[in-house]
Amino acid sequence: MNKRDFLKKTGIGALGALAIPSILGANKKIKALKPGGRLRTAHIGVGNMGAEDLRDIASHPQVDVVALCDVDAINLSAARKKYPKARIFADYRVMLADMKDTIDAVVISTPDHTHAPAAAHAMQMNKHVYCQKPLTHFVAESRQLKKLAEEKQLVTQMGIQVHSFYDYKLATLLIQDGIIGKVHTVHAWSPKNWGYKGTEPTGKDDVPAQLDWNLWLGTSPERPYKEGYYHPGNWRKLMDYGCGTLGDMGVHIMDTPYNALQLNVPMTIKNECQKTNGFGYPENNIVTYEFPGTDYTSDTLKWIWYDGPGMPPAHEDLVLPDGNGISHKRRTAIATDISLDAKKAAKGELPEQGAMFVGTKGRLLLPHFMQLPRKIQRGKYVDISKDIAKHNLGQPIRNYDSEGPKHYHEFVDACLGKATCSAPFGYAAKLTETILLGVIAGRFPNQTLHWDANNAKFAEPEANRFLKGAYREF
Repeated sequence: MNKRDFLKKTGIGALGALAIPSILGANKKIKALKPGGRLRTAHIGVGNMGAEDLRDIASHPQVDVVALCDVDAINLSAARKKYPKARIFADYRVMLADMKDTIDAVVISTPDHTHAPAAAHAMQMNKHVYCQKPLTHFVAESRQLKKLAEEKQLVTQMGIQVHSFYDYKLATLLIQDGIIGKVHTVHAWSPKNWGYKGTEPTGKDDVPAQLDWNLWLGTSPERPYKEGYYHPGNWRKLMDYGCGTLGDMGVHIMDTPYNALQLNVPMTIKNECQKTNGFGYPENNIVTYEFPGTDYTSDTLKWIWYDGPGMPPAHEDLVLPDGNGISHKRRTAIATDISLDAKKAAKGELPEQGAMFVGTKGRLLLPHFMQLPRKIQRGKYVDISKDIAKHNLGQPIRNYDSEGPKHYHEFVDACLGKATCSAPFGYAAKLTETILLGVIAGRFPNQTLHWDANNAKFAEPEANRFLKGAYREF
């Protein structure tokens, strides 16, 4: 397939920063299969996270895995051993063309730069799509995928599996109950480091025999292969392929506050970080967003994201009660909640990753992950057992093996007409857009960018060129 045909088919190549359709709009009726039928799935990317996605989708009793695709023959061989009836491919375009009549849904678990090209290609062929987070590599792509999902009436889900976990559902309900009043500030953090302050490598190495480097690059710019920089593990650090820590942990940790507060996209974005060389992302980011208000927030909402070593820095909103501020009953509940982070919280130490909602009636700490949210008021933890009980969610679930498949099975059931997806592209596009605006702000350190959501452009014209990318013919 040549470049012109590919871009025409996906509908992405024609997008410009000024012509991106609005992400707002009513959901249309979804085209689902018959509830009693079976879902035939094809999987693009079956190594690492793709192997987990494949396992959890396939664990649904009404799924038949019919196709596997990966640019790495070792990944493909391992998956084929578990699903020997599935056909195998290296090129997803060939797979979709050859099996267009025997695939119902496509699962995409590739590096970020391949998400939108593969998803759009599948959706143009009327296939339901489950796509790993972040939904896309560029803002323009997120808006296009949302538009395609609505026009084609397809079932879609972004792969943020913790979205369906007990504690995140609970935190959403508690915030929307007004447990801490109107929220005016959110802090969210991860010390994970998907930044790279080194220089772009020179020269080239031999491409491993099992890897199709051209297909791995896909629509991204041509670049010689260098061992240790790209495949399989370091692409998140690099601007051409990943979205940094924001695009990895940020999607998970920001998801619940974003969902609970029913936010749209931000009005302003500022990233306090080091200047980059245009190849790798900055290592420490402090991204401040300002959002328009909602029913659950003050007139505007301030959101601060921190990532990288040592994050978050000290802040009065993040001070926790020590053990003396906890009742015996609450201390016992925290100590038995789960693992080291719960015990750290009981000692007045922040969990390694998490979010803090700050409202007019207190604060709500949401550790990441599989730990109960904790209300803080006047410097003390507050017993919220009655608030929790009224939602009839049952006992907290602390088993990842049982929680993990829920988000995937929700997608399968939606395809079969038995459920509704909780993270469809209509939602995922907005969350991803928010994430990507923070990523773009990292190219303009310490400068406030102003975002016009209706026209999908920055007031600062120099930032607009990063809203989309040129697709390479491959």
